[in-house]
Amino acid sequence: MLTGLAPLVSGGTRLLILGSFPGARSLAQQQYYGHPRNQFWPVLQALWPDGPVGSAADSYDARCAWLLSKGLGLWDVYAACEREGSLDSRIREPVVNDFSALQRLCPQLQAIAHHGGESFKQARHSATLGLPVYRLPSTSPANAAWTFERKLAAWHEVFTQQGLIQSDERFTSSPHI
Repeated sequence: MLTGLAPLVSGGTRLLILGSFPGARSLAQQQYYGHPRNQFWPVLQALWPDGPVGSAADSYDARCAWLLSKGLGLWDVYAACEREGSLDSRIREPVVNDFSALQRLCPQLQAIAHHGGESFKQARHSATLGLPVYRLPSTSPANAAWTFERKLAAWHEVFTQQGLIQSDERFTSSPHI
C-alpha cells in the first residue's frame, strides 16, 4: 500500500486542485507533479508569468510558496492505494482522503478543481463541502490527446472564474472538458 502526500494548503487557499494520486517519481521525490514531462508547472507558469525564475524555478519550495501566495492549494483524492507504476488505470484498493477538515484548514476555500478523470470520479466526496466543483484536464504526459494550449485554456477558464487571474483575450474560447 502506497501513501500519498500531505495537502499543500494555507489559510489563504481559495482554489484546491485535487489530483488522483502522486506518480512514482512524485512519491520518490515527495513533490507534487515531480515528473519532468508533466505540464502542471508549465501551465501555472503560463497562467502566472511572474513565477519563480532562474534557480528559484527549479526549487520545489519556491514553487510551492509561489502557488500558495496565489491562493492555490494541492492535494489528491486518494490518501493511499495499491499501484504498480504511475498510471491511474493501475490504481487498486484506493482510500479516499478525508475532506472534512479542509474548510477549517482553508477558511477562504471557494472551489475544488479535479485534475483529471480519475480524480473527477471521486467528485461526490469533495462536493460534500458545498463548494463549486470543476473538472480540469490532466497535465500528465499520458493525456497526449490534449495539446498544451487546450489544457492551458481550460485551466485559465477555471482560474478566471475563481478570481485567481484576470481574463485574457487569448483564452476567450471555452474548451470542451
